[in-house]
This record gives sequence, C-alpha cells and structure tokens, in this order.
Amino acid sequence: MPKDNETANQTARTTSETIETLHNRVSVRKYSDDPVSDAQIDAVLQAAFRAPTSSNIQAYSVVVVRDEAARQALSVTTGNQKHVAETPVFLAFCADLRRMEHALQRHGHDMDDNSLEIGLVSTIDASLVGMAAYLAADSLGLKGLMIGGVRNDPIEVARILKLPKRVYCVFGMCLGWPAEAPPQKPRMDMGLTVHHETYEPDGLDADLDAYDKDLAAHYTGLGKPTTPDSWTNDIDQKFASPRRDALRQQLKDRGFDFR
Repeated sequence: MPKDNETANQTARTTSETIETLHNRVSVRKYSDDPVSDAQIDAVLQAAFRAPTSSNIQAYSVVVVRDEAARQALSVTTGNQKHVAETPVFLAFCADLRRMEHALQRHGHDMDDNSLEIGLVSTIDASLVGMAAYLAADSLGLKGLMIGGVRNDPIEVARILKLPKRVYCVFGMCLGWPAEAPPQKPRMDMGLTVHHETYEPDGLDADLDAYDKDLAAHYTGLGKPTTPDSWTNDIDQKFASPRRDALRQQLKDRGFDFR
C-alpha cells in the first residue's frame, strides 16, 4: 500500500478493539463460579503497571484479596456491599509513599511534612493503574466494579489489609467472570463534558433536564425506583451534606497530610 494511502487510512480511523471495549463497558456485580487464575491477575497487573506515573515515582501498590473472611470484612466496611464478599478477587488499589520515603531517608530526608501535591500525585498514580487494570481485565473477558466505599473508613481497611503507614486504599475493584450482563447506564451528552479551546459554560439547565429524562427512563426500564429529575435529584440527595467528614484526619493518620 502506498505510504500516503496508509497515512490517510490511519487518519480516518475512529475505532479500534480498545475503543470498542470501552464502549461496551458495564459495571458487573454478579460473578460466576469460574476461577480467576493467579496468572490472569498477574497479566492484568503487569499491563496496568505500564500506566503513566508522575516523575516515575510509581507511588502505588495493589493488594490482591482472595481470602473469604477478608472480603467479608471489606464488604461490611464498604457499606455492606455484598458483591465485595461474593467477588472471586478483590483488588485494593493503594497510594503508597513508602518507597519514596525510603529513597528520601537514604539521602538524609523524610516525608514528615509531605504536601497536598504528594498526596494528589500518589492518588492519581493509583487511579491510573486501577483504570488500566480494569481495561486489561475487560479485554480478557473479566468484568469488574470499582468500589469507592473503601474510603468510608481508611483506618479499618488498613487494619484488614495490614497496610503500613504511608499507604492508604484509594479504591477497590471486584473482579470475576460475569454471571450477568446489565444494560449500560446512559452517559451525559458530550456537549456537556467536552469543550474546545476554552470552557463553554452555557446550556446547563436544558442539557441536565435531558440527562435527567434519559437516566429516569433507564432506571424505570430496569424496574428501579427513581424520580423524573433522576440525576440531579440523586446528586442532591447524596452530596447536599458533606460526606466522609473524618476522611482528612484519617488520611493524615495514615501519613498523607493533605494540607
């Protein structure tokens, strides 16, 4: 094929196996009894560890939890989410400053006065690895569910997982072979979330009204209770009052001083 035609074909491409995997992504809460092998978990994590990391600090660790008692304890701590107890594998994605601290100590420094930046960077690092792992697992046919409820009580999660100081669990992920394929939840129109050159703030009311309607239809179709203003009402119910008020102090106790 002539080079100019090859370049034109590359320019015209708008889909790929990875894009289609993301387009078909759903959160799965029920898993089959088929085993997830250690080799599969290792392959997923080895791929995920190629995710971007700020300044090559690699400020993350992952705890692979298969033990039934530990998963049950995590299920309670995360808000009695039964899928945490029932998943074959639970992955705890942690921000981890221990290796950074050790490097500093070898050169006569410490992390006792670590800043907001360090806490954010390590949290973002863990998040990038987590999403990369999710995508890698999905490409194998494994399905997952992100669990933010581990931040309900970082101290208890640290106790269950025996996390040392300078490590906290940012989020968890249930992982297994799907026993069901739930319908996709609609997302907001790209006009609400994509801006060109500068931020374009107009049109929120009309666009959110449309999304409220789409989401309400989705939940109604599943037989789930909702309201006509489904998304905006849900957001108001969940976030009108502060959530996880103790989180800042709990993370400080873990060695992350988000000052």
